[in-house]
Amino acid sequence: MATAYHNLSDYDYESVPCGKDLRIGIAVAEWNHNITEPLMKGAIDTLLEHGVSADNIIVQHVPGTFELTYASAYLAEQHEVDAVIAIGCVVRGDTPHFDYICQGVTQGITQLNVDGFVPVIFGVLTTETMLQAEERAGGKHGNKGTEAAVTALKMAGLERI
Repeated sequence: MATAYHNLSDYDYESVPCGKDLRIGIAVAEWNHNITEPLMKGAIDTLLEHGVSADNIIVQHVPGTFELTYASAYLAEQHEVDAVIAIGCVVRGDTPHFDYICQGVTQGITQLNVDGFVPVIFGVLTTETMLQAEERAGGKHGNKGTEAAVTALKMAGLERI
């Protein structure tokens, strides 16, 4: 959905399942930490608001967005979580590196969702400019971390239906 028409932090609170008994992993890229840290905070705040215990939120930092696939798989396998949120930010530069990183992490997380039994949520910003990233990390378009946490709670709830 186009962010220009939807604030990432706006959602129907009542439609989100309680996370009281859930364990959620969060893999966070350190690259562009000025963006990924607010995204992580938005995710954690939302999880806590919906009943996930702070002790049941496992955060794993990795150097960059490309490493999120491995960290997500690690969290899913080693920490027995109900869902994983992958948080990263890739801003287009002057080389094709942007395309390789975006394609790699997208395919990796997609494959984890196809192969695994734990939902891995794509909380990765892929933007043309740093301003666009800032607008989606708590700026005028809300916080993608909040949206990712809501998605994690809903997807983890699928197993409990």
